[in-house]
Amino acid sequence: MLHALADGSRIWIRPIRPDDGPRLSAAVGRLSEESRRRRFLAAKPRLTAAELRYLTDVDGVDHLAFVALAGPEPGAPIVGVARCVRLAPGSPEAEFAIVVGDALQGLGLGRLLVSELAAAAAAVGIRRFSATTLADNIALVRLLDGLGGAVEIRAAQGAVREVVAELPEAAGARRLVA
Repeated sequence: MLHALADGSRIWIRPIRPDDGPRLSAAVGRLSEESRRRRFLAAKPRLTAAELRYLTDVDGVDHLAFVALAGPEPGAPIVGVARCVRLAPGSPEAEFAIVVGDALQGLGLGRLLVSELAAAAAAVGIRRFSATTLADNIALVRLLDGLGGAVEIRAAQGAVREVVAELPEAAGARRLVA
């Protein structure tokens, strides 16, 4: 799906595919050290072959992921990724992660990716995203808060904390029942 960012850039968002492995590896390689640290909670210079398989071979039910591409052509670079993985099969909660290329941060790409992912997740019964993040990652908290559901920040353990966000579709469905 085509989207425009705040600076007028055109971005295509679609579900990740198994053949995206080389482009995903290149995208991680282009991230600044700080962006990699925020995404992986540690230094991560590259992804292993096993990690690339795991990150690109999703089932669309228990593991969902969307990529943002810098163009519509087949070789366009990946410039952002959002994913969620259920905590257990059938669980209403999924672990959430996102990364946006440094050059496009602050232009609304994160909001677009999380919105696409949240809609797809809600459609398969996921009601909450949980994210383990560095305690100083305010951008992630704002991003999840922008979904419109309740957001809970759980106690930090050292430099890490957990953020849990209710998906708005889940909140609306519950209100109709109550």
